[in-house]
Amino acid sequence: MGEITIARREFLKTGGALVVGFALIPYAALGQTAAAGKSLAADQVDSFLVIGRDGGVTLYSGKVDIGTGTRAAYRQIVAEELDVPVQRIAMIEGDTALCPDQGGTGGSTGIVNGGMQIRQAAATARQALLALASTRLSVGSGDLRVSDGVVRSADGRSIGYGELIPASAGTGSHFDVELNAKAPLKNPDTYQYVGQPLARPDLPAKMTGRHAYMQDFRIPGMLHARVIRPHAVGATLTNVDEGSIAGIPGARVIRIKNFVAVVAGHEWDAIRAARALKLQWTGGGGLPGSERVHAAIRTTEVARDEQLIRTGDTDTALRNAARKFTASYEWPAQSHASMGPSCAVADYRPGSLTVWSSSQGTHGLRRNLARDLGIPAEQVRVVYMDGAGSYGGNGSDDAAADAALISRALQQPVRVQWMREDEHAYDPKGPPQLLDLKAALDANGNIAAWETEAWLPENTPNLRSRPLLAFLAAGIPQPVGQSVAQVQGNAYPSYDLPNMTATVHWLKTTPLRPSNLRAPGKPGNSYAVECFIDELAAAAKRDPLEFRLAHLKDQTGIAILKRIAERMNWQARPSPNPARSRGAESLGRGVAYVHYKHTDNRLGLGIEVAVNRNTGTIRVTRAVCVYEAGLMINPDAVRAQVEGNILQAISRTLHEEVQFDQNGVTSTDWRSYPILTFPEVPALEVELIGSVHDKPLGAGEAASAPVPAAVGNAVFDAIGVRLRKAPLTATRVRDGLAGQT
Repeated sequence: MGEITIARREFLKTGGALVVGFALIPYAALGQTAAAGKSLAADQVDSFLVIGRDGGVTLYSGKVDIGTGTRAAYRQIVAEELDVPVQRIAMIEGDTALCPDQGGTGGSTGIVNGGMQIRQAAATARQALLALASTRLSVGSGDLRVSDGVVRSADGRSIGYGELIPASAGTGSHFDVELNAKAPLKNPDTYQYVGQPLARPDLPAKMTGRHAYMQDFRIPGMLHARVIRPHAVGATLTNVDEGSIAGIPGARVIRIKNFVAVVAGHEWDAIRAARALKLQWTGGGGLPGSERVHAAIRTTEVARDEQLIRTGDTDTALRNAARKFTASYEWPAQSHASMGPSCAVADYRPGSLTVWSSSQGTHGLRRNLARDLGIPAEQVRVVYMDGAGSYGGNGSDDAAADAALISRALQQPVRVQWMREDEHAYDPKGPPQLLDLKAALDANGNIAAWETEAWLPENTPNLRSRPLLAFLAAGIPQPVGQSVAQVQGNAYPSYDLPNMTATVHWLKTTPLRPSNLRAPGKPGNSYAVECFIDELAAAAKRDPLEFRLAHLKDQTGIAILKRIAERMNWQARPSPNPARSRGAESLGRGVAYVHYKHTDNRLGLGIEVAVNRNTGTIRVTRAVCVYEAGLMINPDAVRAQVEGNILQAISRTLHEEVQFDQNGVTSTDWRSYPILTFPEVPALEVELIGSVHDKPLGAGEAASAPVPAAVGNAVFDAIGVRLRKAPLTATRVRDGLAGQT
């Protein structure tokens, strides 16, 4: 097959930008560096910014926009520091051949880490440009002013950015300046772009069905593939009947040990072949099943114990207390449940590989593919394209490994598209969690002691990558361990308690292959902690919001809770609601407060619910969130992220639970794994706290943490039943009500 050339617009579809200052070469010939002289070093300004001859700026970001709005925010940051209109800034993201490695995208750190690195690059570039202009205009840098990318002196002379860079270097549009972490930043009081709402550039096409997602991407000569995996985890492939698909035009089988796939020239033929291919598997299974997963957690081998906090003398306080309370809370395994199943395209040529992927960490994926396929890293290129939903480490990297393995076997470009049942069955899961809680109240009804004991899966230290399904099946050695992120966050209260301990039993294994799922661990931990706080308030016969305020010294936290009360017209009283019934429905309100990770955002959430006592159905009718965001580059995007996280967390609270038996996942469609529907969306009110003088705290992920507890507390207020196992399904509500009689 001859060399394939992709049009520039097609190749850079994710960024919607033209490269300024150099031309692309055919992608088949590309290794790591796509343009002569384009730096990739994270300590060089040239790695992040290129100034065109027309004065336009191209930003190269290693971080990617996974629906968080950074395509707008990063432009605003650069526009602010360089005094260039946002409209003149193009952006290319996540292309390992063009963009510096800024690490993976996630954890609401796109601005906190990646954006601040870009800001320093832009600030360094500004200083370099002013120095160049000073020389050209024979004026001190302090006497120069910049507006719209033009440097002006007091006497009226001016020179544009585009004129400065080419004149300063004989090798093209290069700064040749090391990024200065201490380069002076613009005074926030003079900001024109940062802190202002800006429309996301990707939304018009997304809202009108014209946006090109990873699933839409095609290249000439490409084959379509489907991977077939065993129904029992860990099964061995013993026989493949290739004759079973002989009647499907062009269909053929790729088998590498336990990895098996079908390919065809047309996608429908690949789908038909995957359904028709007769395979024999043996062995596998051995899972505990979702019905007894939390019982199994208690007997799982513990790698080590870690004490997260110890204040006072909890043992003595609990031993001597007159009123003691205990509770166990269970959080289920959950899927990323991306709306568009995972997809990737790979083109292997002898000694080199190009992959198009919606991976949140394209540079990390590049390293993994190079290592596992035995290709020099400089000959592997990963190009980011938008996926249809992410929420953490979903199946995108697995699909990339599928495509790369098949393409290498065929020496042709291959597109792998997972089916819905593949996505639900095989995407890595947010793992189940189990928390045992103990507490004591003193004579005044205040918390005298608190103890958390949590069973959580250990995140393998220094794990190079999450083990990928294709390579595991093909017998390619994978890193030993599991990637779940820091799931211990918020496993103890965000309040000031005199005696408090929290211990994590780090488990060596967890059922199903795990990975980080949005706000890893924090919704489940906060669900237990903040619901147990409510249990104590009810036992003390105190208003749950007043009870929280009585145990909180942090002034921002106090102000947040008081603002929640004001916005909800909160009437102080103990729970449950004495006037809760309204026919078949009972009404309730609940609150939760979280200092995210005990270091980041502080936020409060008030929830109102209506619970149908006959059907057990919970309707969340209103959500009021007061959210400390710090510096907000684009307040509209921050608000959207907070709203989106609240809605997804409501879905996770009410509906989402991975069902599995001894062999594997059984909830492989939207009926068996339901998510929140449009009619279930409540009235949302979000109040943001922050100014341009603050440091950024991250947007969105923290808003997931208090949702399950606030909903659970509201349900208790409505029906007087404490649900300690999520999700809060209608069946569990009915069972709880039946237990009252």
